[in-house]
Amino acid sequence: MKYIVQICRILVGVLFIISGLIKLNDPLGFSYKLQEYFSADVLNMPFLEPYALMISIFVVVFEVVLGVFLLIGYKPKFTIWSLLGMIVFFTFLTFYSAYFDKVKDCGCFGDALKLTPWESFTKDVILLVLILIIFFGIKYIKPIFSSLGVTVIALISFIGSLWFGYHVLMHLPAKDFRAYKVGANIQEGMIIPEDAPKPVIEYYWKFNVNGEEKVITTDGTYPTVDGEFIGVDTKIIDEGYDPPVKDFSIETDTEDLTDKFLNEDKLIMIIMYNLATAEPDGVAKLKSFSEKAMKKGYTVIGLSASGTDEKLQFKADHKLAFDFYLCDEKALKTVVRASPGIVKLNKGTVMQKAHWNDIDDIDL
Repeated sequence: MKYIVQICRILVGVLFIISGLIKLNDPLGFSYKLQEYFSADVLNMPFLEPYALMISIFVVVFEVVLGVFLLIGYKPKFTIWSLLGMIVFFTFLTFYSAYFDKVKDCGCFGDALKLTPWESFTKDVILLVLILIIFFGIKYIKPIFSSLGVTVIALISFIGSLWFGYHVLMHLPAKDFRAYKVGANIQEGMIIPEDAPKPVIEYYWKFNVNGEEKVITTDGTYPTVDGEFIGVDTKIIDEGYDPPVKDFSIETDTEDLTDKFLNEDKLIMIIMYNLATAEPDGVAKLKSFSEKAMKKGYTVIGLSASGTDEKLQFKADHKLAFDFYLCDEKALKTVVRASPGIVKLNKGTVMQKAHWNDIDDIDL
């Protein structure tokens, strides 16, 4: 039992540290995932959405330090009870998402590793079993250093995690796992190969036949039924090929200009998914930067999901020389984890990205 507990201790500790660090690399991205969980369509707790970033940072820092605490044997009772509470909560969350088909990706490993809801649930069940083994074998969890040594390591892990989280929030993730990372081509990311697996969808057609409800299942074709049509539900059996880049576009109210701009040699995209929530300190830097870029021969555009009137008003208020275009909010949040964020492209290939704090680092 002693050796089994030690093996479980190492597995759980390492996995919590890796999972936590991946999310700590992108706490803003994890906060977007939490907002999805808190939304009316999932847990129906919209009052928590404004606090998603704060909760995100707390959860991922706690996840990392618990992994470190377990490995070094710091405060075993507190650590193991905390691990048990956390994994029970996550197991419930992933089961709820999988069973009710609410969230397609749990965000357990950020954008580094995508897991389906049922894969996430299975992972959490395995972790729950391992943590229960540790729980019942808690007497075998001993500090690996002196009392002072484990306390110092625990404190360093806590301070280091907080610093790293703050650093990536004030700049950009240290490692970019998304489809818009430097070196990626946006057009190529949109392509769906001809031989790619097609989505498999079942359609459940409801009819009123002689006063009774009858459901006919097809692959999409409308069934021939002698009755009154009530409605239709669908279920995705297999999503098929999912291109890395989704819902990205550069549009006006009347025209799609995506191809036009993504074929530009020198393009600067200034991204603010919601103009009302853009950081004022970052917005103050846009006028001089955009004018400098234009003098260097760059085409400069703004991208936002805000309305046309808001874009025009924002441009006038801040005396900006570039125009704003429409793009999906979720896509913009994925492109760059900053508002405003700056992306430099060459014929659709991402050459450089920067947080507004690092706007002067953009090489023009």
